[in-house]
Amino acid sequence: MRLRSIPSIALALMIMTQATSADDKRRRELVRTTDGQIDVITEGAGPLIVLLPSRGRDSEDYDEVAAGIAKAGFRVLRPQPRGIGQSIAPMRDITLHDFARDIAAVIQHYGGPAVIVGHAYGNWVARMTAVDHPQLVRGVVIAAAAAKKYPPELSVAVTQSGDMSLLKEERLKYLRGTFFAPGNDPSIWLDGWHAEASEAQRVAALATKQAEWWSAGNAPLLDLQADNDPFHPIERMNELRDELGDRVSVTVIRNASHALLPEQPTAVVDAIVAWVRGL
Repeated sequence: MRLRSIPSIALALMIMTQATSADDKRRRELVRTTDGQIDVITEGAGPLIVLLPSRGRDSEDYDEVAAGIAKAGFRVLRPQPRGIGQSIAPMRDITLHDFARDIAAVIQHYGGPAVIVGHAYGNWVARMTAVDHPQLVRGVVIAAAAAKKYPPELSVAVTQSGDMSLLKEERLKYLRGTFFAPGNDPSIWLDGWHAEASEAQRVAALATKQAEWWSAGNAPLLDLQADNDPFHPIERMNELRDELGDRVSVTVIRNASHALLPEQPTAVVDAIVAWVRGL
């Protein structure tokens, strides 16, 4: 009897292994929302981690980081912002609350709750989601987040970096000064910009008071900083922790600026995974 059961057991194990491998594989799915749909890149298996890109850029900026986090035993979700990929929803008369609702719909679709990682502009959306939908958010990683106050010309430089009508050398100047630490290659970000999405995000942020999202509700926070980020000078390293207290952890990534992800992907993965495992 036992001998006859062995092939059945082996077959079942093979099917389970194939199913798990299929679930781990990177793929794209559409998640319906109340006013449209969100295009989501998924990979890995395990607790949910959601990665949100910076202003005007798509979630494929996270390719190396997402692969590293998935390999560490997490299911990684990368929702494309409205207007990018197949993410379709209103682009006018919106606020950060609308973007947060998109992320909440994605987390609910995959069973939640999740840790949300927001890079640069994405950290505002991550924090807004934690305020509006606290039951869906285990924690928030704010990667290359700006200080509470920063020079307004930096926002202009972000717009110029993604302005495809400018000469390549002019755009490289803005990319070097705004996004990449000395010695790191800014040309990798000459492509990957989405003008309509960037403008919608800019206007949505202006339509939302900073006080509405700044606290990230009561979620644990990892303030993942870059040591050369003009949006967050290193001398203000503890600004958020001093304000919000012990629920904020601070980690500084060396030899990186506001782009951070393509500059130091391994260090970013290590910092995120270590913090999430400690929650």
